[in-house]
This record gives sequence, structure tokens and C-alpha cells, in this order.
Amino acid sequence: MTKVWQCYYYLYLKMENALRFIIFLRHGQAINNTERLLAGRTPGVSLTPKGVEQAEQIAKFLKPFNISAIYSSPIERAEKTAAIVAKHNSLEYKIDERLIELDMGKFTGMEYDAIFEKHGNVFFKFYDGELEIAHNGVETFVQVKNRVLSIVDHILKEHNDENVLLVTHMDPIKAMISTIMNLDANSMFELIIENASLTVFKEHQGKLSLSAINVMDAERFDLTI
Repeated sequence: MTKVWQCYYYLYLKMENALRFIIFLRHGQAINNTERLLAGRTPGVSLTPKGVEQAEQIAKFLKPFNISAIYSSPIERAEKTAAIVAKHNSLEYKIDERLIELDMGKFTGMEYDAIFEKHGNVFFKFYDGELEIAHNGVETFVQVKNRVLSIVDHILKEHNDENVLLVTHMDPIKAMISTIMNLDANSMFELIIENASLTVFKEHQGKLSLSAINVMDAERFDLTI
């Protein structure tokens, strides 16, 4: 981050100190991301070296938020990200099953292209709540929303006036965005949450609003035309 942007960034946080933030962090790049596999809850899917580097970067980026607590999905790629962030911010982290990756059912371990060839756009069908998703053993978007809202409610009750970080996966983050913004299935499909990026929700007087999506160091954005 440049010194100019750091100045505005810190000033923003200082001005907002009467509020609190619930911050979602998607895990760093993992093997399934580079190989285009639906890993789901498959164990042993670790961060790539680039993913570790991304986690280190975002850990430093988070310092001005003065995070008080960190919760993490139990899935390896998320927990490793949480551990890196926790170390850099002198915190411990707690595992919470409500942040776990989507259960991919019969699609677990399959390549994206193979799924699309056989079943069409399963991601759109997932966000649209089509029955084919549940019939293949995939957790529904409504179920993901319910468990994410459950942990957010827990955070609001247990961490009064504290900024809390939730380390998780793309679809739990999208579930929270969808709840706040009431987005349709096509918008949810088109929305990409980058690895090791922050999605920031602001709480004020009992109401949550979306402050930012895909927050990360400027150098990680593709600025080429």
C-alpha cells in the first residue's frame, strides 16, 4: 500500500472508531484453485506457496483494524490462513464449523469443466436454489446462509464494540453479501471473491451494511489494460 493510500486508510478507520466491523477473509490460494477442482471438504488441500504469501500480506494489511478475535473454518486451507493472520496480529483463533466450506456432495473432487459438461452451470443452479443441487447431495445456498447468519449473530452478541475476523471460503462470504444486498442468482454467479481478500461489513446501531468487497493490497490487482 502506498503512503498516500495508507494515510486515507488509517484516517477512515480512525473516523469510524465508534462503529465495529465484521470482516470476512477468504483463504489464500490453494491447490484446488490452481487445478480448477471442486475440493469441497476434502482433507489435505493445502495452500500453495503463493497462497501463503497472500496470507502474509493480508495479515499485515489487517493491523489497523485492531482485530479482537479470529474465527476460522476447520478446512486446512482456511485454518492455515487464519494461523498466519493470527500470528502476525498476536492473537489466537477459534475453529467454528459454521464457517466450513460448502458440502459439494457428489461433485466433490470433480473438475469444473467435467461438471459443466455433464450438469450445466451448477454454480448458477446453486444460487438459484434448483432442486438438482440438493438431489446431488450438495448443501443448498439457503443452508449456507443460515449457518453464516448464525455465527454473525453470535459475533454481534459476544463481541460488543469489537472488530472480528472470520476466515472462510467463497460461498459463505457470498451468502452474507447476498443477505445484505438481496442479489439475484446471476449476480451471485458473476461475483468473484478473490483469494486472501477482505469483505467488510459495518455494524452501527444494530444494523449491518456492506463497506467493501475484495479488499487487498493494490499490487495484487491486475491494472493492465
